[in-house]
Amino acid sequence: MKATISAVVATLCLVASSSTSARGPYGSINLGNWHGGAYTDDNSGLFTHCAAGATYQSGIYFVVSVSGDFSWRLGFAHENWQLTPGQGFPLALTFDGQAAINVQGMPIGSHLVNVEMPANSALIAQFRKAKVMTAFAQSQLFQFSLNQTAQLLPSLANCVVSVKKNGIANAAEFAVFPPKQAAAKEVVATAAPPKPARTVEQTGTGFVVSNNGHVVTNQHVVDGCVGDIQGNLSGEAPIKLRLVSSDETNDLALLQAPSPFKEVATIRDKPIHPGDSVVAIGYPYHGLLTSDFTVTTGIVSSLSGILNDTRYLQISAAVQPGNSGGPLLDSGGVVVGMVAAKLNAIKFAKATGNIPENINFAIKTGALRDFLDNSVVGYQAADTRNELKTSDIARNARAFTLLISCTATEQNASAKKSDD
Repeated sequence: MKATISAVVATLCLVASSSTSARGPYGSINLGNWHGGAYTDDNSGLFTHCAAGATYQSGIYFVVSVSGDFSWRLGFAHENWQLTPGQGFPLALTFDGQAAINVQGMPIGSHLVNVEMPANSALIAQFRKAKVMTAFAQSQLFQFSLNQTAQLLPSLANCVVSVKKNGIANAAEFAVFPPKQAAAKEVVATAAPPKPARTVEQTGTGFVVSNNGHVVTNQHVVDGCVGDIQGNLSGEAPIKLRLVSSDETNDLALLQAPSPFKEVATIRDKPIHPGDSVVAIGYPYHGLLTSDFTVTTGIVSSLSGILNDTRYLQISAAVQPGNSGGPLLDSGGVVVGMVAAKLNAIKFAKATGNIPENINFAIKTGALRDFLDNSVVGYQAADTRNELKTSDIARNARAFTLLISCTATEQNASAKKSDD
């Protein structure tokens, strides 16, 4: 199989372009068992992609490729496979036992399968952190130990950036390594005693989803809490909430009160559409602006978030730090999402020179319902109701929307605030 590695990587170039042949590698990427570099269209000589691969004991050659437009794909090859070119099949990928990612495997020749990967920042981060990947297709399960993937994707991206900037003729070593750390004895000799971490009050929003006292919020609202997590319904005494489960990838957390609530939010069955009206309920800047919840209105601007992340809705309803975890309601007062974040205007302005307006994001109910199903939590689901006045929607939401608060380290709270 080693003799065909270059051919396999070059063949993946055919997927990224209309070329009939490819050439490379130019320069190199050497990270443990990962080896590769930059590739060009053999006819035009133009750069097409960067790729690196590794051979496993099973005989499977696994390659990761990043194209000039920064789309990425995976490739799997084995000299004994007999595949039908062009006859695709479903493929389920899992990383460290997390929820499966359903993709399409497309044979290129009889020995190689190409897999186009979604442009999903959370999935990319999951791949970089993963230690084990499994691939299930055509009743077969394959397992791959992932080593140094934290450096692999940055190295491939560095390869693309470097070649586009400096040209293929100046290709060199593209591998990106983490900075070397000082020797342990030097750290012990020079490190100052750690200072006690300062604590601050960390707040967000949540809403009731079950008759058993279950409350959902964003994972980042409760991440790092060092004291009790408390929930406050408007006008009522605070209660202690227990963290039941959390999903860092989808930024969801499930809490439970010691006793049921009187009212429960209803989650919408049918998808929402661009242009539909929405109402965001939450507790932004609690204590600085108001101790009561706030109500903002807007529309669904898009059915995907940053980099086409389909887990999110883009909304125009204004949200601020503290709105995170709050319900996003349709014109009938039914939950169509969970408020998650606002676009960082300062970072965006520095990157583009323009100040964004009314660009905020909410987690879709599909991800929320999957999370509740996996946590074995019953919830109320229904189609949208008759259209209500915004004041009536807010009055109804008061009975199931909570202020979520806890004590967290100052560093932890600052990191979360910048993400909103």
